[in-house]
Amino acid sequence: MIYLNYNDLNKETKERLFQNSKKDVEHQFGDDIRTYAEKNYLNYDTMIEEEALRNLYSYQYIFNI
Repeated sequence: MIYLNYNDLNKETKERLFQNSKKDVEHQFGDDIRTYAEKNYLNYDTMIEEEALRNLYSYQYIFNI
């Protein structure tokens, strides 16, 4: 098995994983983030993208070759 982090992946894989992470964050925390963004006059989409990036770095990528 090969263990990689997010920085070791190619551009297409990073984009696909980012989109998946974004959906995951919206599903899990979307309502809380929306409430926080509205309360503090922040952009909801920007906050989701920032949380998705943080979420990506918490993943472990394992590939079987």
